[in-house]
Amino acid sequence: MPTRLTHVCCGTQGVHTERWLDRRHFLQTFALGGSAAGLAVLLPGARAHAAGQTEAVLLSCMDYRLVEATGHYMASRGLKEKYDHLILAGAALGALTDKFPSWNQTFWDHLGVAIDLHKIHTVMVLDHRDCGAYKVILGEDLAKDPAKETAIHTTQLQRLGKMIKEKHPALDVELFLMALDGKVERIA
Repeated sequence: MPTRLTHVCCGTQGVHTERWLDRRHFLQTFALGGSAAGLAVLLPGARAHAAGQTEAVLLSCMDYRLVEATGHYMASRGLKEKYDHLILAGAALGALTDKFPSWNQTFWDHLGVAIDLHKIHTVMVLDHRDCGAYKVILGEDLAKDPAKETAIHTTQLQRLGKMIKEKHPALDVELFLMALDGKVERIA
């Protein structure tokens, strides 16, 4: 049964978003007031590891069509209940865009909390095809040209990956592009 989880990000404009997530997919940390402060959000029945370690932090898009496929993919990697999940519209592009600068800060704040609180050692960034946020931010429907779509996602993923490595050289970075059928392609 879905559990209602509210994720709040307050910037200068005060943005509030809500998502429905099942117990396998939840945010363990979130930034408040645009600062690096974070809180653990523990769902009833979930295993609590707030003071422990997780393997990774996963940045993925908010697209409801891929919530279940994302969970299956992470479980197939042996990471079920071993990762923090950060969700931004557009994933890599959401963390980089000048259109929504508070999202940039939110990403870095979340990453800092995951490093400090859960001692993560890997950042996984999972973009997906037919992404509405890419349409909104870039003003173009990339799904009409799969080769161009792959190239633009690759550019954004690699750009974010490089920034993560520059700020946190000890972290491993893994970049992926998911199709709507759940198939995942690794981006070098």
